[in-house]
Amino acid sequence: MDIIKQEIRQFVSELVPNGGSSKVQDDTPLRTSGVLDSMGLLRLVGMVEEKFGIEVSAYEAGIENFDRIDDIAAFVERKRMAKA
Repeated sequence: MDIIKQEIRQFVSELVPNGGSSKVQDDTPLRTSGVLDSMGLLRLVGMVEEKFGIEVSAYEAGIENFDRIDDIAAFVERKRMAKA
């Protein structure tokens, strides 16, 4: 799961303006704290689908799965296990 987190962390750091990415940790709320806006979320979901070969439905892109890097990595793992 560390590789998944690393990929997500790097992508998020590219989305966060003005060096704010240094403050983003794996447990930092990305959406509820305003780190990511709706466009950033769409880009993140697209990257997750493409990079990890999973499909994310609209209801799965909610805060429970896409607020923290930890949450996103756990979601990716669950989807990949279900697909296997």
